[in-house]
Amino acid sequence: MQIQKILVPVGALVLAVAGYRAYGWQGLALVAGGLVMWQLLHFTRMLQILKKAANRPIGHVDSAVMLHSKLAAGQPLLHVVALTRALGQLESPKDTQPERYRWTDTAQSSVLCVFQDGKLQSWELTRPAGGALADPAGPGALAP
Repeated sequence: MQIQKILVPVGALVLAVAGYRAYGWQGLALVAGGLVMWQLLHFTRMLQILKKAANRPIGHVDSAVMLHSKLAAGQPLLHVVALTRALGQLESPKDTQPERYRWTDTAQSSVLCVFQDGKLQSWELTRPAGGALADPAGPGALAP
C-alpha cells in the first residue's frame, strides 16, 4: 500500500482538528477552504494538461530522443502526458498492470513506457534500423 494514500487524509484530519481547536468553527472553515483550494488547483492543472493532449494525435511526440532524456523513474503518468502533450498509444491489454504506453515521433523513433499503479517504472527508446538517417544520395555523392 502506498504511504501517500494514508498520510494525505491523516494530514488533512490533523489540520482540521488543529484549526478547530485553535479558532473553533472559523478555523475549521479556514482549513476546509484551504483543502478545497488545493484540490481545485490540482484539478485545474489536470484539465489543462488533458486539454492540450486532446488536440494532438494519440501516441505522437515531437522528439522521442528528447522525451527519453527527460524521463525519470517514479514520474506519474500525468507528468509524462504533460511532457509529450499527447496521450500515449496503449500497448498492454486494457485495465491490466503494468500499463505500457508508446509515443512515436515522425522519424519513427519511439519510447515505450511501463507504468505500475500510475508511476513510471521503466522506459525504452527504439530507433529505426539505419535507413532513416542515411544520406539518400549515397556515401559517394558530391554535394551540389
